[in-house]
Amino acid sequence: MKVVKKVLIAILVLIVALVACYYAFPEKVAGYMMDAARSKAGLTKKEIKIDDHNIVYLEGGKGPTILLLHGYTGSKDNWIMLAPYLTKDYHVVIPDIPGYGESSMIEKASYDLSNQMSRLHKFVQALELKKFHIAGNSMGGFFSGIYAVRYPDEVISVGLFDAAGVTSLEKSVVMKMIEKGENPLVLKDSNDVPRWAALLFVNPPSLPYPIKKVMIKTALANRKFYEKELKEIGPDFLSLEKELPKIKAPTLILWGDQDKVIDVSSVPVFEKGLKNHKTVIIKDCGHVPMMEKPQETATQYIDFIKSI
Repeated sequence: MKVVKKVLIAILVLIVALVACYYAFPEKVAGYMMDAARSKAGLTKKEIKIDDHNIVYLEGGKGPTILLLHGYTGSKDNWIMLAPYLTKDYHVVIPDIPGYGESSMIEKASYDLSNQMSRLHKFVQALELKKFHIAGNSMGGFFSGIYAVRYPDEVISVGLFDAAGVTSLEKSVVMKMIEKGENPLVLKDSNDVPRWAALLFVNPPSLPYPIKKVMIKTALANRKFYEKELKEIGPDFLSLEKELPKIKAPTLILWGDQDKVIDVSSVPVFEKGLKNHKTVIIKDCGHVPMMEKPQETATQYIDFIKSI
């Protein structure tokens, strides 16, 4: 009995220690969790120097290449829940766009459309990606469309997931706030997460405490930089609309029906401008379908790619 009692006490002490570490060292625990999630998705974190920027990216899988681009204030890990469905049959590359995530943020650098396209193209060349599918969410969708216009010979297909770049027929909740001089897409403080999440999701995904803690800390630390980037990209943010007829590659328009950031009324604008497109509207979904409805989003995207 004494031995059993000692074992039980040891187990209890270990559990208490693990719980204490879980809350006392959120950054380390979050790091372990993200490494595990990336590994489970078949992805490995890598880094490459492009001019004055270090670009951190995830890569994994074999087969035709898919380049995935995240949205404004986002990161490569926005695609983690979708990635496992892709890495089974595809070579997947997911960068932190320069100025976001773990990639370099340089105060004196410019993050306007021209410079960001140049960095992305140099990134593609450095990885020797000759022909690939490109897809993006929000700002990443905007970048994907512009990339397909500027470098058509490299792009097999385009995926526009709740993409920016056109004037929607109806203004979204977020667009109305931006017109009033607000930027609702950045966190104001640590208590602002519920408001922020309600703008992005219908049903926000549940995040473990350490990851949530680190996410909030990072978002608040980068807030001023995100404001700088929005000002620099802002003048070109609707420029994709006039360029749509130049996109030669088959294009998937995929949208959450309850998007409060970029209204679903953007879809007919994209449809009117694109020559070769397929449209999928995901029900009960907000602005970030690959996080809120990863399996459904992946199924629709893979079906689209296979249909080409």
